[in-house]
Amino acid sequence: MQKDQPDDYASPACLMHEVDPAYMGLEEPWDVVREWRRAERKRLIDARKLIDSAERERKTALISSHLDRLLAPVIAGKCVSVYWPFQGEPDLRGWMTAIAERATCLLPVVAEKAKPLKFRTWTPGTRLERSVLGILIPTEGEERQPDIVIAPVVGYDRGCYRLGVGGGYFDRTLAALSPKPLAIGIGFSQQQIRTIKPQPHDIPMDAVITEDGVIRRSAAPFV
Repeated sequence: MQKDQPDDYASPACLMHEVDPAYMGLEEPWDVVREWRRAERKRLIDARKLIDSAERERKTALISSHLDRLLAPVIAGKCVSVYWPFQGEPDLRGWMTAIAERATCLLPVVAEKAKPLKFRTWTPGTRLERSVLGILIPTEGEERQPDIVIAPVVGYDRGCYRLGVGGGYFDRTLAALSPKPLAIGIGFSQQQIRTIKPQPHDIPMDAVITEDGVIRRSAAPFV
């Protein structure tokens, strides 16, 4: 059933207590998991960069179509945080432009190290500047809170846990936002791994979208 309020996007409580500790990575010390993640992150990013441009465009077009079908019933009038592509990530700039008349597009901004992200409004033609890691962000723009957060993944698993670039910004942000936004991870199917070895600070996405379709977390609220 479609509902109108952003509150409907609130994420349910963490279900880590119901999951095998071996899957969660809780049987290994954090320093071991951290080093494993660092190596896995490099492997996955290197492999993603090797995708040729034509294949990347084909896969990104499929991802955009899956996003359209998933969000069409709820996107009108909402604040939607997307991202500027980096290191071979799916390029959703065309999709952002297409939805800009129906929704308010936002881009995430690292305002302070080890703090939650801020979100600034973006429209086609907005002036951008280089920020952390060389990622482009709006030079100006109104700060808004997103109803929907679309975040790139470095890796992901079937539980919709997301392996990011390592700064912890999205997890920190999702934990801080109230009401909780709908959280969607974006990546290519080749980035799926058995488990990211989630830790207590890791927050799963409500869904992960690749060129192959949508993986929905069973406990996640969807239209």
